[in-house]
Amino acid sequence: MKFLFFFTGLVLLSSLGFSQFPSLDASPGAYEYHRLVNAQDARNYWRDIAAAALWASSLNAGPGAEEKAAALMNRIAGAVEELSAMPDLPRQSRERAEYVLTFLHRRFLKSYSEYQTRVDEIFVSGRYNCVSSAVLYMVLGFSVDLDISGVVTKDHAFVTVNTGSAPVDVETTNPYGFDPGNRREFHDNFGKTTGFVYVPARNYRDRVTINAPEMVSLILSNRIAILERGSRYADAVPLAINRAVLLRGTADSLAAEADQGRAEFFEDPHRDIMNRLFNFGSNLVKTGKEDQALAWALYAGARFPSRERWQEFIYAAVNNKLVKLIRSKKTADARTALNTLGPVKEKLSPGQYQALDLMVLEAEGAEMINGIKNPGDVEAALAFLSRLWEQLPEQRREEMRTTAVLKEAERIGRSGDWARGMDWLKGAIEKYGPNTRLESVRRTFRQNRVGELHNQFASLFNKRDYRAAREFIQQALAEFPGESRLMQDLTLVERALGQ
Repeated sequence: MKFLFFFTGLVLLSSLGFSQFPSLDASPGAYEYHRLVNAQDARNYWRDIAAAALWASSLNAGPGAEEKAAALMNRIAGAVEELSAMPDLPRQSRERAEYVLTFLHRRFLKSYSEYQTRVDEIFVSGRYNCVSSAVLYMVLGFSVDLDISGVVTKDHAFVTVNTGSAPVDVETTNPYGFDPGNRREFHDNFGKTTGFVYVPARNYRDRVTINAPEMVSLILSNRIAILERGSRYADAVPLAINRAVLLRGTADSLAAEADQGRAEFFEDPHRDIMNRLFNFGSNLVKTGKEDQALAWALYAGARFPSRERWQEFIYAAVNNKLVKLIRSKKTADARTALNTLGPVKEKLSPGQYQALDLMVLEAEGAEMINGIKNPGDVEAALAFLSRLWEQLPEQRREEMRTTAVLKEAERIGRSGDWARGMDWLKGAIEKYGPNTRLESVRRTFRQNRVGELHNQFASLFNKRDYRAAREFIQQALAEFPGESRLMQDLTLVERALGQ
């Protein structure tokens, strides 16, 4: 099975107004099994590993889990007794190791299932994957004095047996997986050789040797991956915490920094916890529960500190909340939300808070600009814009100022006062410098004003009031000297007057 490393008890967090968060406390069993598996009592080691594996398989399984585990321990003990009493159990460790694999498949392992990582389920359905079969092989192997270690790769797990000369790999998912890559005889039910079975060796470039408790912890890792694949992030958090206690043994050690020395595919317990915490929080943000996500950051961050990661998470959650409010045209609510962050604000860096504040300021400025409808609105918007001028990127501030000027021009244009609109745009261009957008609109206003003057002239001309028409067009040409359309009108009226 490929190990997927992504975040059940529940705790009431009523003081923050949110109902339920995953528990951040390990179960008592985690501490007990850590003690047992690390004691390495040779006589009972198989039993301790078996008990830990059943606990990891059924952790948070609900009522009756302990009774079920006790019944399964009896079955495992019976299998150990049966294996130990086998008259043909080899004395040599190599042959004995292969014998255990055959026994395991004959008695328990029925069908491979990629995601069946629980040891308890083997006794129910016979289904298994690389982790559950490897753990059960370890239990039986330890019971007959084999020296076994686990091996984990990027997407697989198996075991290796120290036979005294050279370690031998055992692919526990295959009944013929002992020492893969070597040819071996295949016998029928009467012991007659009928051919050979060949299990190809797998060339793992990266492999890490792990001990039995670490192999047991992969049961929890795989259960976490399966839960998160189904978006059950809350249920995954306690499993990661229990896995960390199983491997490290004390609650204080859980907040320690991650061990960077292990391969990425065997996730360090601390990193495992932190990833689960952030996956749960990120899912809250993703589903629109930013306030719960921020409460979770304060709650979980106090127990499992990681300054930079929580800082980035909080910034993302606040940013997401503000963006949603701004896009919903609730800029005032965004400002209120930013001003009332409370203890969350203390977790942000000054630069992060400044960036959030600027985002809201920019939205407030844009809201003022888009709301330019009455005389004086543009002055207020431009004054507001000037206060945050240096904080804005050059392109954005130029864009916002241009939009404000155009909004005012649009307001003036709606009244049909094209001349005043032209004067407004001309003044803005002179004050702020060349601007193609403003100049384009000013040309449009000019065309509208010329058209307006032409129409007024035409009205006088059509009434045959040629003298008034000539006086009017002369005044228009004083406003737009040399304008061809108006010059044509002047020529027309002078002809009519016989000049």
